[in-house]
Amino acid sequence: MGLKEKTIASLKKYDSGEEFPQLKLPAIPKASVLIPLLVRDGQLRLLLTVRSIHLKQHAGEVCFPGGKSESGDRDEVHTALREAEEEIGLPRKKVEVICKFFPVINKTGLLITPVVAFIEDSFKASPNTDEVSEVFTLPLEFFTKEADHSGYPVPNVFGPTHSFMYTDPSTGNIHQIWGLTAALAITVAVLALGKKPEFEVGFNLENPASGFKDMLNRKLSKL
Repeated sequence: MGLKEKTIASLKKYDSGEEFPQLKLPAIPKASVLIPLLVRDGQLRLLLTVRSIHLKQHAGEVCFPGGKSESGDRDEVHTALREAEEEIGLPRKKVEVICKFFPVINKTGLLITPVVAFIEDSFKASPNTDEVSEVFTLPLEFFTKEADHSGYPVPNVFGPTHSFMYTDPSTGNIHQIWGLTAALAITVAVLALGKKPEFEVGFNLENPASGFKDMLNRKLSKL
């Protein structure tokens, strides 16, 4: 079994499946993000984007492709794929969806469903410059290392706030990856690679599905 196949088998264990749609959720705005993985030179990598500085919210921040659901979207996966195609030109037929995690509610009250997928190593991004200024990939293992990590006792969606500083060797650009994006990247890295981070994460990685559900229920109880 190759690296991609092993990764898919590991991540499928944490698919929220049909359990999430059975939850009774309030009428709050919903969104999805696509967490794109790829294999390059025998290494798992993660694709991220940099939001345009002209956007009203989170301008210039590093994030996953994604956005709010629209009336024509069939489900959370459809939202993630549509947004990725619109933002970076990723064809939906070139995406192999692995699983979706339990949704999380971010600090603005948006219910976000993370959708994990594999994309082809040959994919060349065509960013919509109105929304995305840059697209880059980095080793997934980066999110388990202490060297470029900082943790802050500032409450975030998953507990404390995590931040990473990554220097892209192909451009020299320095990117800060923090908050919800960092927490999701840590989670995927741990589940896909089967290794614990070199730092304390402050949230449940032993049983992430249960942890995601508990966090969601706590948030919903306060609405």
